Amino acid sequence: MFGLQYPLWRVVVVLTLLAHSCPVQAITPAFYLDARAVTDGLRKAGLHGKKIQGRVVCHGRVTLGQVQADELYVKMQGGRVWMATAMRVFSRLFLWGEIALQRDRCLIERVVAHVWAAAGGIVQSVLFAVDGFSAYPRAILKDFHIRLYTGKRGRPRHLPWPDLHIVQVVKEYSGRKLREVKRRLVHGCSKRVDEWIALTQTGLGQINTAYVERLNATFRAFLPSLARRTRNLARTVERLAWEMFWCGVVYNFCTVHTTLEGTPAMAADLTDHAWSVRELLLFSPPPPEPLHAVL
Repeated sequence: MFGLQYPLWRVVVVLTLLAHSCPVQAITPAFYLDARAVTDGLRKAGLHGKKIQGRVVCHGRVTLGQVQADELYVKMQGGRVWMATAMRVFSRLFLWGEIALQRDRCLIERVVAHVWAAAGGIVQSVLFAVDGFSAYPRAILKDFHIRLYTGKRGRPRHLPWPDLHIVQVVKEYSGRKLREVKRRLVHGCSKRVDEWIALTQTGLGQINTAYVERLNATFRAFLPSLARRTRNLARTVERLAWEMFWCGVVYNFCTVHTTLEGTPAMAADLTDHAWSVRELLLFSPPPPEPLHAVL
């Protein structure tokens, strides 16, 4: 499997451990493996996980509802990077993640573009709850729009989706102490925002980004290189991306949540059962649709 010269059971066990915070330094002596072989297996599993995310999760089959997005500051050997993630709140589904050296508009646009792809570009009711980063509103409005054709010359006018709402949670700190939390409506209707919060969250509450923050906390718990104080720092952006996508698909398809009584993928109607890691590895994502099927 993946061209690795090892029994299937060993590959499954090793990749399961890698998705649940076990570092390579512990796996190599335990299974008498070379560190390069383990890293190569992680690379192939990460690319496989990215394919599954792109062709199953971000393939137009998800009803978004409330979406939360946030960024994660990650220390690396010789520098730092930013990891941006987005999730569907009701099903706790991890939609997409991107990693970049800079926390800028380009990073946010790449994540939002995949959120749009998850909805298939189908106009629907969506609530975005994000932090105070100014790049979010412009990136969201760039993709979540419809074109108004008037018959006149020139580019058609872009109108935001009719039931699109964007809220921001701005946290102000004094040193390391949280001083104040401000909530503001950037686009949409406050009444509809309250309705979506009541529909998609397990408990009534205010505008928040708590769910995506918990997702990021899960990534920190499952990936040794994301721990706040660790000596197991990631060396490259590519390896961090492999870890993120492999952990993400295991979280989506194999991890059962007590409140959901199933996996996030089951709650999002992407599958009807919890997958094993073996099933996830043997799954062949459908090929991308040809251009003539889209036009």
